[in-house]
Amino acid sequence: MHLCKKCSVFRVVLSALLLVALLQLLYLSFLSKFHGKQQRSLYSELFGGSAAKRHVQSEKNTRKERLRYSLSTGGIFDHSGQYRVYKHLIKSDFTTDQIPGSNSNVLTLATHTTINNLHHLESLLERWHSPLSIAIFAHGEDVQFATALVFALSFFCPQIQALVDFHLVCLSGETARFPEQDREHFAGLEDCASVFARLETHRDKAKNYAISGNVSYPNNLLRNVARGGTESPYILVLDIDMVPSADLPRQFLAMIQRREPASDEVFVLPAFEIRHARKVPATKTQLVQLYQVGEVRPFYEELCPRCQAPTNYSQWVNSHVRETGTLEVAYTLDWVDPWEPFYIGPRTVAPYDQNFKQYGFNRISQACELHVAGYRFSVLSSAFVVHLGFKLQGEFHAKKEEENKQNRLLFRSFKEGLKIKYPSSTRRC
Repeated sequence: MHLCKKCSVFRVVLSALLLVALLQLLYLSFLSKFHGKQQRSLYSELFGGSAAKRHVQSEKNTRKERLRYSLSTGGIFDHSGQYRVYKHLIKSDFTTDQIPGSNSNVLTLATHTTINNLHHLESLLERWHSPLSIAIFAHGEDVQFATALVFALSFFCPQIQALVDFHLVCLSGETARFPEQDREHFAGLEDCASVFARLETHRDKAKNYAISGNVSYPNNLLRNVARGGTESPYILVLDIDMVPSADLPRQFLAMIQRREPASDEVFVLPAFEIRHARKVPATKTQLVQLYQVGEVRPFYEELCPRCQAPTNYSQWVNSHVRETGTLEVAYTLDWVDPWEPFYIGPRTVAPYDQNFKQYGFNRISQACELHVAGYRFSVLSSAFVVHLGFKLQGEFHAKKEEENKQNRLLFRSFKEGLKIKYPSSTRRC
């Protein structure tokens, strides 16, 4: 009798457990269907269907149709014929809506990256609230992934919609297609944060310039594409893992209204690098405090101290700091070898030489040309740029030194070519 009671209790407990398990399965099934419906709705919103039909605006004005048109052109080849360029793959509202000649008081940031480093755009946008032009290099399956994720960024992120122009560069034998069928790329994307989270999963897949298939990273072509994607009179060219000081566009534009620049003048921003764990300083006061305790140091201090030393960090750091929001020229320098400064310059400065790819001499070649062409380099009093993380010897790809040697030889011939290009110049690199 006692045993039967135990059996009855056991059956009740077992039945209760089975009921709970069944309810859990039903709940999970409901969640799965709900999530699937939500994803289909989001996908439909992205690429047409019933949700899109409810939009009042004309089809030709939608972001989707602009992307479809950009891709339908097939892009253009660069002068070497090695690369295909989709200029203005995605246009910002700023570029779409601007009236010709109305951007006379605009500073644009031009940058470049692979899909592996595109996640840095999020940090950059926290600091930069003006137009931004970005050239992305993609190869193989990343061409389609980049196309899809760039569209998602422009769709979900209001600041990107407003201010960021995207350009895509791939090998000439590759083409980008409209991502309407790429449901796997969009699964789980529901807002701006989720798109950047997806990009985070692709970070650090390649070390620096090491791209699958032994493909060269055309950094100077990308810089020129990003620069050419804006009509702004002044442009700051940065790598995507660098962040400028706070409020730079407003301060710079106010300065040039007070003090009209000479036609042969560029404005240097001292470049630093910061320990990964540290928050990027917003002002010169904050930066100098970190500099004094070794958490911030001159850019490339370990790899090539001579490449940035002419900036004269000691003079800049020790100059009087006035946190008034007023930017000035602290001092003016002539270029000396092998200085490769980051600067704001007019859109009329010489383009980067696109023969330089991979590592070495890609930026210094342009600085050298500006020197030969007669430019002077004015260092700004309190503006700066910071690279995210210390640059360390062991973190570079295996072929770095080999590429550096090849580009050194190219640089020698480049300098000889400048003598022909600027025959009346007495300056040499």
